[in-house]
Amino acid sequence: MVYGARRSRRFNFQLRNIRRKSTGLPTLKRAEARAPVLMRWLPVIRRVCCFVSLAVIALLTGCGRSESGSHNGARPEDASGDAKAEFSAAVEVVTRSGIQMVYLPGGEFVMGSDKGNDDEAPAHRIRLSAFLIDKYEVTQEMFARVQLPNPSRWQDGSRKPVERIRWREAKLYCNERSLLEGLKPCYNEKTADLDCDYAANGYRLPTEAEWEYACRAGGNGPYDFGQSDKLREYAWFADNATDRTHVVGEKKPNRWGIFDLYGNVSEWCEDVYSPAYYQESPAVDPHGPASPGKDVKRVMRGGSWKASADMCRATFRQGQRTGDTDACFYTDYCGFRCVRRATMEELQLLKNSRKP
Repeated sequence: MVYGARRSRRFNFQLRNIRRKSTGLPTLKRAEARAPVLMRWLPVIRRVCCFVSLAVIALLTGCGRSESGSHNGARPEDASGDAKAEFSAAVEVVTRSGIQMVYLPGGEFVMGSDKGNDDEAPAHRIRLSAFLIDKYEVTQEMFARVQLPNPSRWQDGSRKPVERIRWREAKLYCNERSLLEGLKPCYNEKTADLDCDYAANGYRLPTEAEWEYACRAGGNGPYDFGQSDKLREYAWFADNATDRTHVVGEKKPNRWGIFDLYGNVSEWCEDVYSPAYYQESPAVDPHGPASPGKDVKRVMRGGSWKASADMCRATFRQGQRTGDTDACFYTDYCGFRCVRRATMEELQLLKNSRKP
């Protein structure tokens, strides 16, 4: 039994490296014994799987084309009238690996607040492209699917959010999840900061603007549900969390069907944190300021099990050191969720595959 478990882990580890090598990512290193015999057949298996996948995709996309011609890969706002109407509001989909996400159409909103902390000002209008965002925070179960070690303090439930997670580890998860679904990874693991390719169709951390857009859900107040006296219905925070994380999705979602944005664990964003960034932010798809190269803080958004009601506001900002060089990183309120871009054809396929 023990030998079989070790053999399975070794096989999964090597299969991950095959996926990474095929996309140009560096392979992972681990002291392992000789490869199992089954690995000799992996190149054949992989070629067969790729052929079958391409055939299925060609068949499905061919059936979904309009009579006027094939789809040109345009973003949702440039799609046909019927498709544009279908995805004109938040829509839940299920990914190839079975993870629930919510599609958010692009649009404008007022980011920040002139009534909050100094780093939340000035309030400014932002326009974002459409994107998909995880319905729930990344759970320990989701983290285990890509064969990464679980860093969490509370490991008494697979549906609890993964926490005590470093910023770099969150990005590695995004790449592994992309490879698992045959998508192009966003992060270049050969660079110090794992530079992000925003044109790739794989998973990544949300920008700070994307996170706030998803949290506000079309509203303009500190909470999309109204006043803070209702916060207990929507979030695990200092007043009700009993000093620990909880299973995701136990509280009410926001108006766009996204859970735990106001509490449970705070969430990493892609951006470098700068308290003055809103004074110079671009008006379209901002990605945050350039990295200063050392002692970098990254944006963390959303409340957590230890946060006050004020820290759970949609506009509340904080900068957190990434923990990438800290061997004793112990930020047990720190988690994340993923976002990605998708073509209209892919959105339709994902929506049709949604589980009842």
